[in-house]
Amino acid sequence: MRKPPASGIVSTTVTVLSVSPMAEDHTSLSSIFERSERILCGDSKWTLRPCATVESAMAALSQARIPLVVTERDLAPGSWRDILENLLLLPNPPFLIVTSRLADEYLWAEALNLGAYDVLAKPFDASEVMRVLASAWRHWTDRHEQIQVRGPQTIAATAAA
Repeated sequence: MRKPPASGIVSTTVTVLSVSPMAEDHTSLSSIFERSERILCGDSKWTLRPCATVESAMAALSQARIPLVVTERDLAPGSWRDILENLLLLPNPPFLIVTSRLADEYLWAEALNLGAYDVLAKPFDASEVMRVLASAWRHWTDRHEQIQVRGPQTIAATAAA
């Protein structure tokens, strides 16, 4: 059994699913995570699970609980909307962050209105990536804890009201 650090702070591993046909997206995010861990003094460990397609992403999500999904806007075949539709079928779905070199107001408004958590522009800015992911992680954790306490039906009814 793993003991918590002497400071009393329990280290958490946060897995982020990166969905993109472009290897440089995965490499960039992985590099940002490595640099951020040194800056954050290790209270959270960020790991990346890369996937290239909608199909491989959904397979990964069926194998493990992953709280955050970062996806390229355009996937071949498919798009971020296909990922979102599939996520919404999952119990306690991950939060979706859409990425694009053309991250304009239209994409941002469309993504948020359809249920994505946020949009990130590429090339990635390390501080913006970590700010968005840390915020999404906190919100997903809060929602997950509410579901465990109240149950999914209560949360759904409260959200609909």
